[in-house]
Amino acid sequence: MSTPEVRVIAVRPRTVLVVLGITVLVGCVLLLGYLAWHVLTWILIAALLAAALNPAVEAFERRGMSRVTAASLVFVLALGAVVGLGFLVVPPLITQVGNFIEAVPDFIDDVTAGRGPFGFLQEDYQIVDRIREAIEREGPAGVLGLSEPVLDVVRSVVTAVVGTITVIFLTFFMLLEGPRTIERTLSLLPPGTRVRYERVGREVYRTISGYVTGNLLLSLVAGTAATIVLFAVGSDYAIALGLVVAILDLVPLAGATLAALIVSTVVLIETDWLRCVIVVAFLIAYQQFENHVLQPLVYGRTVELSPLAVLCAVIIGAELAGILGALVAIPVAGSLLAVGREVLQYRRESAIEAPAGAELGSGPGDD
Repeated sequence: MSTPEVRVIAVRPRTVLVVLGITVLVGCVLLLGYLAWHVLTWILIAALLAAALNPAVEAFERRGMSRVTAASLVFVLALGAVVGLGFLVVPPLITQVGNFIEAVPDFIDDVTAGRGPFGFLQEDYQIVDRIREAIEREGPAGVLGLSEPVLDVVRSVVTAVVGTITVIFLTFFMLLEGPRTIERTLSLLPPGTRVRYERVGREVYRTISGYVTGNLLLSLVAGTAATIVLFAVGSDYAIALGLVVAILDLVPLAGATLAALIVSTVVLIETDWLRCVIVVAFLIAYQQFENHVLQPLVYGRTVELSPLAVLCAVIIGAELAGILGALVAIPVAGSLLAVGREVLQYRRESAIEAPAGAELGSGPGDD
């Protein structure tokens, strides 16, 4: 009976040091990413915006403009459109929000007295009495979750303003220098490898730019349609609620449902149940139209993901990074799909070039 052969694997000290060095490097990169999370978020948002604006820049370049002129023109036009929309929407938005805040005490009085569509909350569940007890016990800040110091709130506002300005400048410089930077990076790669990276880059760019542009268009359509219907039913807060619909519609799948809940609740408090039913019916019908007609045109042609894959990506992204994660989950998933296809294609081409079992130098005439 033969003794089984014992294999001894020798690990050189250099290999151990290399593995430890790579582990430390990966840990440092993850720690740096955690500490610079806000900055990385700004860079990611700017990259998405630049990808959405770049097709317009390339269109002007094809008409003979230089990259600097085309990028500057598109950036100014986009910034002007945002400012113009702000001047158009912000004044009535401020007025409507102020009117709603002034009307809140009347709504609360109706609930307290058991009147109006939500009077049953006090009649049947004594919700007002329970809120009063909670305020007496924990204070208004504890009930509303506003126990953070005022300094933290001010710091958050300053961070948001700085982040907005930073994203604006990052978007412009990415439009201006992005293609040149990518070209310089690719020039460092071997010719065979560079072709594959260029192919993957084109797929990723097509996925991100198509998704961002399409999602912004869907949001604009949803907000405009909702505002028109709210004006039609006589809502005094049509612009404010339409803006809520447009913003939440940016979040795939769940955003439209959340917007419908908020808008229908405000309309029910403000008007009556019949108008609320009309608004709910419209929002449900539009959501079905968007999910089954508009979104497949955007996600199917640009991202090439199935509805199940879209849902899984959104859930994972929301769990990892909240609303921002849900927003970028679909383009990230589409980009990973493009990379996976390229890897499979590369392995298939390698298998065809060097079939299994083939031996070099063993032709029919060789002895």
